[in-house]
Amino acid sequence: MKNQDKSLTPSPTLYTVREIADTLRIHPRTAYRLIQEGRIRGIKVGSQWRVPESSLLEYIENGLTVPKKKKSGDDKKGPEQLKLPI
Repeated sequence: MKNQDKSLTPSPTLYTVREIADTLRIHPRTAYRLIQEGRIRGIKVGSQWRVPESSLLEYIENGLTVPKKKKSGDDKKGPEQLKLPI
């Protein structure tokens, strides 16, 4: 009799290039390039890329940059923006 006490680990959510593009609201070619360059960590399954949810979240968190402080003579007004490195 097999040991049935083994707990199953949930499978990670894997996204396609198209789903990454839709999530980040970028063109699929841009998403593909980010994955190929390793800026978004992914795994290749056959000829297609898959991106674990944790990699997408990591990219978003690490991609947030604090804008440069405004110079004292800079009179531009408006909210500060955080930018992803795309």
